Amino acid sequence: MNKGSKVYVAGHRGMVGSAIVRRFERSGFTNIVTQTSSELDLRNQEAVRDFFDQEQPDIVVLAAAKVGGIHANNVYRAEFLYDNLMIQSNVIHEAYRSKVGKLLFLGSSCIYPKMAPQPLKENYLLTDSLEPTNEPYAIAKIAGIKMCEAYRDQYDCNFISAMPTNLYGPNDNYDLQNSHVLPALIRKFHSAKVSGERHVEIWGTGTPKREFLHVDDLADACFFLLENYNGRELVNVGSGVDLSIGELAYTIQQVVGFDGELRFDTSKPDGTPRKLMDVSKLERLGWTYKIRLKEGITSVYEDLVEQNAFEHFV
Repeated sequence: MNKGSKVYVAGHRGMVGSAIVRRFERSGFTNIVTQTSSELDLRNQEAVRDFFDQEQPDIVVLAAAKVGGIHANNVYRAEFLYDNLMIQSNVIHEAYRSKVGKLLFLGSSCIYPKMAPQPLKENYLLTDSLEPTNEPYAIAKIAGIKMCEAYRDQYDCNFISAMPTNLYGPNDNYDLQNSHVLPALIRKFHSAKVSGERHVEIWGTGTPKREFLHVDDLADACFFLLENYNGRELVNVGSGVDLSIGELAYTIQQVVGFDGELRFDTSKPDGTPRKLMDVSKLERLGWTYKIRLKEGITSVYEDLVEQNAFEHFV
């Protein structure tokens, strides 16, 4: 990469895409191409082809995706499968056709089998059954990984794949029905604190363990991989550290300053018992995370309060 390279970041308004744009800008890249979903529907093959013909980017970061938490994944199963398959198929194929120098495809830790050994190694992919609640999303992301591998094998494209763990940070989704657990808990605790409620309800038993990475760390890892990695195999991106949902809830409770009770609703689904990434491959390449969890949550919460963001949540 060089600072004059034309970089197309697909999904630049999302949490991941916006962090990647910030990371490129911090390194002096000025030729960054972005399109909103209203300007370019990535599910539309003809529109994507026209865009690549016109822009001819040197580097593509595919961060565009339909995403959500357990509830959204389970309810909108057809949309999660169709939209993600169409987005990534169109972008990857047109990147090949227009001779893009390098493409980074971003997946998710949900690609791994539900009961895979922990921590999750890259070679556990397709060794057992997926978690049913997010199977359509996982299948789409697995297809994206295999598509990058196939285009590399057949056409010698330098397409790489990275699988992030659970993410949080600026531009996260705080919708209580469609968000992931960490932002949902931040919103719940803040609302309870402001309204004077005496308890906060947590979905599930609180025992499943999850790993979290600040999105700015992910963006830094993506930049690192684009500079330093040209391998066929996918790369896990995470902290390599996990904690239970209950421990996460207590941490957020402390950050927000809510002094009420936590109640765990065991009638709600827990999802996968544990999802911890084995990040030894990325560490061997020379990258490790920097932002500790409580520090990151504190920064996110303080920014939300400063921006009066909670007033705008519907």
